[in-house]
Amino acid sequence: MSSPSKGRGAGSDIEAARSLQSSYDALRREIAKVIVGQDAVVEQLLIALLARGHCLLLGVPGLAKTLLIRTLADVLDLKFSRIQFTPDLMPGDITGTEIIEEEPGGGGKTFRFVRGPVFANIVLADEINRTPPKTQAALLEAMQEHRVTAAGETHHLQEPFFVLATQNPIEQEGTYPLPEAQLDRFMFNLWLDYPSAEEEVTIVRSTTSLFAPTLEHVLTGEQIIRFQDLIRRVPVAENVIEYAVRVTRRTRPRTEQAPQFIRDWLSWGAGPRASQYLILGAKTRALLTGRATPDIDDVRAVAPPTLRHRIVLNFNAEADGISAIDVVQRLLTETSA
Repeated sequence: MSSPSKGRGAGSDIEAARSLQSSYDALRREIAKVIVGQDAVVEQLLIALLARGHCLLLGVPGLAKTLLIRTLADVLDLKFSRIQFTPDLMPGDITGTEIIEEEPGGGGKTFRFVRGPVFANIVLADEINRTPPKTQAALLEAMQEHRVTAAGETHHLQEPFFVLATQNPIEQEGTYPLPEAQLDRFMFNLWLDYPSAEEEVTIVRSTTSLFAPTLEHVLTGEQIIRFQDLIRRVPVAENVIEYAVRVTRRTRPRTEQAPQFIRDWLSWGAGPRASQYLILGAKTRALLTGRATPDIDDVRAVAPPTLRHRIVLNFNAEADGISAIDVVQRLLTETSA
């Protein structure tokens, strides 16, 4: 584990890493009481949470995107709020608004800021693409700076803070694509696929009966913050950092490092935030699997959810039937360690 820092010794970091692994196993067990399958998605969601990242979950209706986020909130001792995004939602419905109220004793009127649902630890932004960009932008400052500015006043959000958004990729009528600047704020873009036949049998059996699992709190906010700080202290070999940067830079079609298929299929590549999240994700994955430092395989494991929403396909890719994940997989295959 890392050398002593901020008054903490290597021994305490090792003990904290063991506690993190134990808590991670407990989290997965509790979530599995409600969510059948989706093991990779659950793992990536927990990696993002521990790395101080936000997540965007995509999947067709009925795949338990909202249920997964609600279940995560239930097993964490954190304040949770849900925002149902609709076309008529206003920015103040998210951040809060000022109201006029009478001062006690008839001393006149004063403005008071009423906090909106964004003032929570876990914010579920359900169907985030159903509201116009003006309202979507209300989340930008909160996601990046963990604060809200309203009527000239800055209000800091309580840590830890996560935005977990859902999106239906099928229905496009009446939806508004997320701006690239907002997509870049999400650490991971997670894709929920259909369950296997066996998993679907289990889902139907449990959800059509009186079965109601009892979930227990696994982590508090203070524990999560300590684990997040621990992950930041994990050392990373220089070649692993260089590999993450090389993968990111090769997604940019106008650079010399970009291979020909990137120039043929992409209009824009990933920015530096992708490299940062590749390393943070790799650090977290290493600790969760009992290793003191990440390797290149950890970077490769978190690359698909980190990069798929940060690259912009052009017309050639669409004509060739190429998806963003196809590009990422080929990039990982052709990028040497």
